[in-house]
Formats: sequence, structure tokens, C-alpha cells
Amino acid sequence: MRALTPWMGMTGLPRDVDRWFERFFETPWPEAPAMGEWVPALDVAETKDAVTVTAELPGVDAKELTVTLDGEYLTLKGEKENTREEKEERRHRVERTYGAFTRTVRLPAPVDAAKVTATFKNGVVAIALPKTGGTRGTFIPVKAE
Repeated sequence: MRALTPWMGMTGLPRDVDRWFERFFETPWPEAPAMGEWVPALDVAETKDAVTVTAELPGVDAKELTVTLDGEYLTLKGEKENTREEKEERRHRVERTYGAFTRTVRLPAPVDAAKVTATFKNGVVAIALPKTGGTRGTFIPVKAE
């Protein structure tokens, strides 16, 4: 009789499919929307002592870049100036982007705002954000009653 009802052993399949779809749309932490005419690519990495954010900003002058930290959100703002001259020419492809940008990222751990450093070299900004003392982990003993 089992050969006539092959799906009997899969009663949990609809529940599993629902969980797969829920997980598909999850993100590790919500991102703030990026705004502007273009959005720089960035990486966020974490070690036991610090969080590091590295962003590619080709063509952006360091003077045009603003980095702010508001609680757990790091924001990069700036502008890449359009350097091309308006000539009587026929363009066949235009892929480079110009203009203002704003990129905000939520940090995965609390950081010490007083010790944050940022360096800009060859179109890449690297921001080192040391974690606060309490974020390195604390052992909490459990007492049995």
C-alpha cells in the first residue's frame, strides 16, 4: 500500500519549504539604504579586538569624503566630480559613475568612537574601529538552584 502513497513520509515538506523561503529573505543585520547617484562597494570585517570597514572610492578626493559614526551606524558621504569635458563627440559607452553618494552600514559590535581611525590611499578608505572593552565576551556562571 505504501507504493501507492509515496508522499506519506513527507508530511513536514510544506513547513520546510516555508522555512527555506523565510531564510532566503533574511539578512544577517539590516542595512540602511544607500543613497546618491552611485554607491561605493565596501567590506566589513571583524576580529576579536576591532571592526574594519574598507570601501573602494575610485576618483574621490579625500577632501570630498566625510566619515561619521552615530551609535552602531557608520556613514560614508562624498562626491566624485565629473572630469570629462563636454565636447562635440559621440559616446559609444558610458559606464563610469559620478556624483554624490551616501553609504551607511550597521556595525556588528559596539565600538569605541574615540579610538576610530581612517586612512585613504589609492582610492581606498580603511576605517579601523576598536571594539569597546565589554564586547570581547564575558563568562557568565550559571548557578543551579
